[in-house]
Amino acid sequence: MRYGLTMFATDVSMATDELAVEAEARGFESLYLPEHTHIPTSRRTPPPTGDATLAEEYKRTVDPFVALAAAAARTTTIRLGTGVALVAQRDPIVTAKAVATLQNLADGRFVLGVGFGWNEDEMEDHGVDYRTRRARTREHVLAMQALWTEEEASFDGRFVQLPPTWSWPKPEVPVPVLVGGAPGPKLFAHIAEYAQGWIPIGGAGLAEALPRLREVLAEAGRNPAELEVVPFGSLPTPAKLEHFAEVGVTECVFRLPSAGRDAVLRALDGYATLLEDRAG
Repeated sequence: MRYGLTMFATDVSMATDELAVEAEARGFESLYLPEHTHIPTSRRTPPPTGDATLAEEYKRTVDPFVALAAAAARTTTIRLGTGVALVAQRDPIVTAKAVATLQNLADGRFVLGVGFGWNEDEMEDHGVDYRTRRARTREHVLAMQALWTEEEASFDGRFVQLPPTWSWPKPEVPVPVLVGGAPGPKLFAHIAEYAQGWIPIGGAGLAEALPRLREVLAEAGRNPAELEVVPFGSLPTPAKLEHFAEVGVTECVFRLPSAGRDAVLRALDGYATLLEDRAG
């Protein structure tokens, strides 16, 4: 089982490239950043955390692709990913080129974590109807995958119409796609069609959900043994990590505070000590 990190990187938190350097030096194997383009002040959509007030970091997130490019330039081994990118709100042609460029700059270390999104207000400003967010995400990913792999790419969908098109660079290493969301038939169908893995938030209920997801993959002609299972935002304990290993988690991603360098490094060192004790 691999161990990674996620942080709401903002304009006032520890810089992503510095965090990536420090995480790699401590042996962590991945770093993921979330995405929000903006937060409308209308605040019609309740916070996904159940809190009365939306946390400040949601309003201040940096662009994950730009921040991860800076991290890629200063590291050599750590995987760098989005956790998650809101691709329904993104132009798939522009995003495909950004991802391919970043994958090559990172020597194949980039991972595209995608999510369907929760903020109806934010989506509306991108011209996205909340009810179509899953279908849009699917088409945007499929269209990007065509642009990454086909010399003359095309796509004919409800939301994406792409005539035969040239687009380079192509990723020199295939871009893994991980899909975030709660377990269920709709999510599992998305994973089986176009993704290499699942990002469950927190990781509760994995023992019950994973057998069904593996069945769905097998029914789709996929190899369940190749599935990546990457629970996010976990606050680890030895017992929790043991359970994750037993149920087949491939990578556990720990949550760091969205804070300055000193606070982030304290948390990072605490996680590193936990893993050293587990290994020892």
